[in-house]
Amino acid sequence: MTGYGPIEGEPILRHAYCEHVGGLYESKLKPEQIQITSGCNQAFIASVMAIAGAGDSVLVSNPFYFNHATTLAMLGITCKEFDLRAENGFLPDVEDIRQKIDPSVKAVLLVSPNNPTGAVYPPNLLDAIFELCREFGIWLILDETYRDFLPLGQKQPHSIFGIQDWQENFIQLYSFSKSFCIPGHRLGAITTGEQTVVQIAKVMDNLQICAPRPPQEAIAYAIPRLGSWQADNRREIATRADTLKTTLSPLENWQISSIGAYFSYIKHGFDGVSSEIVARELGQNMGISVLPGTFFGSNQEQYLRFAFANVDCDKIQLLGSRLAEFTL
Repeated sequence: MTGYGPIEGEPILRHAYCEHVGGLYESKLKPEQIQITSGCNQAFIASVMAIAGAGDSVLVSNPFYFNHATTLAMLGITCKEFDLRAENGFLPDVEDIRQKIDPSVKAVLLVSPNNPTGAVYPPNLLDAIFELCREFGIWLILDETYRDFLPLGQKQPHSIFGIQDWQENFIQLYSFSKSFCIPGHRLGAITTGEQTVVQIAKVMDNLQICAPRPPQEAIAYAIPRLGSWQADNRREIATRADTLKTTLSPLENWQISSIGAYFSYIKHGFDGVSSEIVARELGQNMGISVLPGTFFGSNQEQYLRFAFANVDCDKIQLLGSRLAEFTL
């Protein structure tokens, strides 16, 4: 494990993850369609470098995950935005995306379950956006970092892998960090067409050569054995989401606009006050650590991202009294 490994990832992990993804999406996949990366941020930069270059554009949502936006800016790729609206549950609108597509656009980038809003995009919506991308001959890049924490009862996030020739227009990103609680080991994955993996591997060779090898071996062993443990974590995070809903429901100045896996996007009731000021005051005076909506895009001054997944229910309940006492 101290020597160089295959650029595309350890064969044992590519096979194990391929079987897992194929089972989840009820689709037949091949290990050659898997690229292992050092975390999901690297999965994104390697993917976008393989399909776009300086002067091109990628369509991203507003609000967006800020590392995606800064990555594109660093590469000289224009971030073209389409709005996610509170009245629509912060879900993307297919026609809004259609109106933003022009010859410079190489890909549409989505995150579901979403960061920062937590919104879970319905399978039929993801399928429709993929078909739109196919219509225009562009890529759909779908970041599914939080897919293992979908609402209880929902199994299959989408059916894109079942669509004929999906590999010509689809790149799926994934992170092992959240599901297996190993963020420090930096391990992610890309699922796409074999020829696209060949191109992404060229990028990877210049970025890092290969992802860390010891965690690849460990996760290959864990994938078929920790399913029940992962299911317990999923139930626990669902319970924490319910606790957050119950805790905030009686509070006038704090409205849950969207909630899902890991995150909730919450509207504060202090008109005319930037979310950055509200976040700073919550941290300094109430011991509540949140991120302001302005970190995630324009016109987000009234929103805050609450990350509840790493806080137990007892601590979440403390929010009620602290937020009730909060004033500006």
